Formats: sequence, structure tokens, C-alpha cells
Amino acid sequence: MPIEKQEGSASNPPGRSARRVRGRRCAARGRAAVRLRFWGTRGSLAKPGPSTLRYGGNTSCVEVTSARGTRLVIDCGTGGHELGQAIMREGKPSRGHMIISHTHWDHIQGIPFFTPFFVPGHEWDLYAPQGFGESLRDTLAGQMEYTYFPVTPEAFAARVDYNNLGEGRFTVEDFTIHTRYLNHPALTLAFRIEADGATLVYACDHEPHEADAGSGAVALEDEDLAHAGFMAGADLIIHDAQYLAAEYAAKRGWGHSTIDYAAVVARTAGVRRLVLTHHDPMRSDEAIDAAVADLRRAAPDIDIIAAAEGMVIDLGNHDLPVATPEAGGQDAIREGPAGEVPRVLLIAAEGSITDRIARALADEPIRLVHTGDMAEAARLAGDLRPGLVLVESGLAETGAVIGLLAGQDRAGVPIVLLAGEGPTGDVAVDRLDEPWSCEYARTRIRTWLMRAECHWARAAIPADEAARLGALHALGLLDTPPEERFDRLTRLAAALFRVPVAVISLVDADRQWFKSTTGTDLCETPRESSFCAHAVAARAMLVVPDTFADTRFRDNPLVTADPRIRFYAGAPIHAPDGQPIGTLCILDTRPRDLSEAERGQLSDLAATVEAEFARKA
Repeated sequence: MPIEKQEGSASNPPGRSARRVRGRRCAARGRAAVRLRFWGTRGSLAKPGPSTLRYGGNTSCVEVTSARGTRLVIDCGTGGHELGQAIMREGKPSRGHMIISHTHWDHIQGIPFFTPFFVPGHEWDLYAPQGFGESLRDTLAGQMEYTYFPVTPEAFAARVDYNNLGEGRFTVEDFTIHTRYLNHPALTLAFRIEADGATLVYACDHEPHEADAGSGAVALEDEDLAHAGFMAGADLIIHDAQYLAAEYAAKRGWGHSTIDYAAVVARTAGVRRLVLTHHDPMRSDEAIDAAVADLRRAAPDIDIIAAAEGMVIDLGNHDLPVATPEAGGQDAIREGPAGEVPRVLLIAAEGSITDRIARALADEPIRLVHTGDMAEAARLAGDLRPGLVLVESGLAETGAVIGLLAGQDRAGVPIVLLAGEGPTGDVAVDRLDEPWSCEYARTRIRTWLMRAECHWARAAIPADEAARLGALHALGLLDTPPEERFDRLTRLAAALFRVPVAVISLVDADRQWFKSTTGTDLCETPRESSFCAHAVAARAMLVVPDTFADTRFRDNPLVTADPRIRFYAGAPIHAPDGQPIGTLCILDTRPRDLSEAERGQLSDLAATVEAEFARKA
């Protein structure tokens, strides 16, 4: 990989050299679409000195600029100070976006020293993960309290806007950014950044989910495989690489990767360019050279670079499409407070486990309910509706408990095994292996809960539900065989609106049952996942142009799994006495909308269904 020296410029002050790494694909094209510059590459603690001259002693800070000139700063460790000075030397007000992976000091210590924040005329948007009941501004201001620092964020004279992040995607000007939670003792996000035909991923700080994965000698599984999947098809990965494989056993639970794990992640993701960062403060330039040389010999199929302060990497090609992960369309920006108090169900008999989990959550706005009784666990899972279930894996009935919970329609609720190995399959999403501290458990629980943040609203129960159900049952249609007079109408609806699925749905007490379907083999679904129940409760037509963009339905199992609804429109159908008993609905796997004329046509077809209800078969 060619590395060039570059003379001083506005963004590269005289006296400091820059290392530029050009991608093979774009080397002949001149200025690439996206440019990265590293201002801080050290992890945990700033370490300036004679042994860190080449790779740098400042903590994490990366600047990314698009072809249009949009500036994105990833993390603001001590390297952010020099970046701020370079911005001020440009001699004009700056407009930028700063995304913080997490709020540990080595990633935010540059914020109180980032000069553009203190100068009128500059405009910045700040993004960082949001926990439960937390204010991003207050979290970032913690290090600027009087005890630690002479000024507070009130001294910021620039316009600084704060944005809370969760898992999902968002855009900043011409950048599209996908986020994913990492495995670290703080709520931490990875960023997949797309612009100008280039895709890069920043994953720092992160620890393998499986201890053996740290060696780099085993294939990735479960959450480690999902971690690599988030990076699939990227042009370049910037990955945590603080430890060597030989060091990892003594560092387990500290929240960082080995260089060997980073290489396996890149290979699994199909990415051929890997930048190692977050260098251990005890690692000298010579030691980094030796580690990278060893890794290159072990992984000759990957272009491996050790991040260095001042290094510039050009990426991208305007003619190339941007690869997009399969993650859903959930908006990563979290508006307002974090939501209602989450509920955690702990099923454990071992006293030390119960005690540590209780201490881990003592200061968190989380409701913890504990039981060691299996029968009570099943009841609580239904009554409590927890956002997370923790199960002691040493219990004799562990497998049965997990199977029972998974069978109770707990769609989307993570089940996590505690204290060792145990069955996982498709229902237990993760394990918290020993040894684990209260601090580590707290962060993992927060991450599991935030990932399972619910965007699925059940329809309200009508005030006259008893009368409504009476009218439905009086028709005698539930669980009757198919009838051509109704099938003709669903076929007509599917053809008229050019949709793959049309259904006549009857909303019963705890289910929606389909009298007629075109395009699906489903005959009923639970009422709590029913779209039609919303139309019945509102007594009005319901149109959902894009379920991914609607917080009532985004996590609905009919959206996240088959039939994967993206568009829904349902017109209420009524019993002869006027009670709404179901809908004539149309579905599509692509987002779309209905014109006013089409809405009228759907209502007309629903009225035809009502007429068939009123007459004898």
C-alpha cells in the first residue's frame, strides 16, 4: 500500500507530515469522493512521547469529508484539539457534524478544547448514543463540571445542536449513516457511513462476544457474525485493535478487540481494506510495526494498515453504487425522552447472580422482577411483558424455560443466558459469560434493551367491545369454509390495486381470522399484531404507506417476518347493525400510497363485502 508524504496545508499544518493511502480502485482518478484524516488513533489514554511519534499519542478522532465538502467528525478524543485548530486556520465559520461512538473520556476529552464550539458563527450538530432517561448534553457536560474544568457548555458561543442516537439509520447532508450497538462497557455504536459511492465502517470500541473469537482462529458465530454482517461490502473498516491475541485473556471484559479478531471480521465481511486503530497506550511505534507485520503474514488477502495521526485515505468512486446492509429502516435519531421504564425479568436461583444483577441495575431507571420458580416465570413473562428476559443457564430447566418463553409470542424480546454455556438456538440471542462485573452487565443490559426498543403498538380495545363481538359472532362466519362470493372480491381488490395480497379480515377477541385471502396462505394471526384491529378501533380507513416509517408498525412481526408488510390499506366492514367487525385490506411488500379516488374504490369494495354479509350464502 503506497504511503506518501504531504506538505503543510490549511488542514495539515506545516511541520507535521501526513500519510496518504490511496485505494487501488481510484488511484488513477485523482481526487476521490470521500477523504478520511486521522487526528487521534490511541486508545484509553493519550500517550505523547518519543515512543509514539509515528502513530501518534492522541486519542480517537477521525475527520471524513465528502466530495461536496460536508465535514463529519467521528469521536472527539484529544486529537480533536488539533482538528479544531486546523478548522480555525481555514479562516471562515465552519459547518460540521460530530458523531460520538460513546461517552468514555478517551472519545470526548477533545470537546472542551474544540475551539469552533466557542466561536460565534460556527454551526455543529452533535450525535451520541442515548441511554434511559439521559440528556446527551448533560452527559457530555459531565467532564466540564466545575470540579474538573473551568468552563461549562454554557460557554459555547457556536450553535451546537444535540441529537440522541439509537440503532438504525439517519442522514447528515450527503452522508447516510447506519448504526449498530457494540459490545463495550458503555452504550456504544458502530457507524456504517455511505457517500459518493464509498462505504466505510467505524467500529471502536468493541469486544468479541465469544471469548474464543479473540484469538482470530475460529469462525465467527451469532452476534460476532452479525457484527461482521453489518460491515459487509464496505470499502474499508476502521476497527478497534487494542490488544494482541496473547494479551486478551487478561483483558477479557474490558471492551476491546484483538488485531486478529479485526482481521477475521474483515475477512468474514468480505472487506479487503482494514485500518487498525485504538492502539494500546503501552504499545510503541516499533511494537505496532511488528504486530502489523505479523498480521499481514497471517492475513495476506487483506490490505492492513495501522492508523497514524495525519494519515489521509481517499475512498470512493462516483460511478459505483453504495452497498447497503440488510438492516431495517428504523430512524436512529431518538426524539425526546427515552420512553417508558423498561422491564427486565430475571429467572435465576443462584444468589450471587441475583445480587450482582440487582446491583448492576440499582441506579438505572429499569424495573427488575426476579423469580427462581419456573411456573411463576411463565406467568410473569405474560403479565409483565418484559423488554428483556435473563435466564440463569445453570438451571436444570433452562432449555424448557427458553422454549416456553419463545412460545408465548414474545416476538422481538431478547432472551439472554447468564453464567456460562447453555442452549441458544434461535431464541436466546446472547450469553453473559463469566466472569462479568456489575458494570459490564449494566451496559450489556442497556444495549439489549435499547436494541429491542419497541416500535409496535397494539390497537386499542373499543369501548363497546362486547357489543361488537356479539355482532361478529351472530353472523356465524368465523371458521367457515372458503366461499367464492368472497374470494371473487379479494381477487378483484388485488387486481384493481395491483397488490400481491388482499384479505377479508374479521377481528375476534384475541385473533384476526381471514374469511377470504388472495396471495397468502395465512388463515389468522394474533390480534395484537393485527393492522386491521387499528382500523376497527378507529372506525375509519387505515392507510400505512411505509411500515418502516411508522412507529406503530415498524417492529410488528408481520413486518419483520412473513408476509413482510411494507404497505397496508384497510377499509372497515360492518355487521348489519353497524358494528365494525373487520376490514377489506390490501397489502404490498413495497411502500406505496393510495390516491383519494383509490381510497373511495376500496371503500366501495368494502361496502360490497358488507352486502354479502347481510344476505344468506
